[in-house]
Amino acid sequence: MTPGIERVKKAKVPHTLHEYDHDPSCTSFGLEAAKKLGIPAERIFKTLVVALDGRELAVGILPVNSMLSMKLFAKAAGVKKAEMAAKPDVERSTGYVLGGVSPLGQKKRLRTFIDRSAEEHGTILVSAGRRGLDIELTPRDLRMLTNGTFAPLCQEEPREPSAGRGN
Repeated sequence: MTPGIERVKKAKVPHTLHEYDHDPSCTSFGLEAAKKLGIPAERIFKTLVVALDGRELAVGILPVNSMLSMKLFAKAAGVKKAEMAAKPDVERSTGYVLGGVSPLGQKKRLRTFIDRSAEEHGTILVSAGRRGLDIELTPRDLRMLTNGTFAPLCQEEPREPSAGRGN
């Protein structure tokens, strides 16, 4: 049992665990989960740790098939600059290894921002605290458990060049 699962159970939040055989050669953990669990990628959310103005770490939770916009993250957090946190800082502050970072049960409680697209789904999946194990719960319960804030966090999808522009 991971600290993330313990946190959910202690709060008596309804949830479902989803386990799958993680392929150690796979580096796209969230997309691997979507494929192996047969769940659309837009319902599986990754947990990213971001450094804010070089002083504070924060958590971003967004669909695995999306890219984090540092500009939108900084705006949501009310800071000037956001950048991905260094691996040692992530593992030290969360207590989890990369690819298994859960937004739940982290060693140090970090400010948390959840992409607003989560609100479009009845339930979403996030890492339960190790590779190959996800936990399904409502976005509202995830927000409550993390004291999170819903905000736009994802980069816009690249647009196709307009026809006839000579691109």
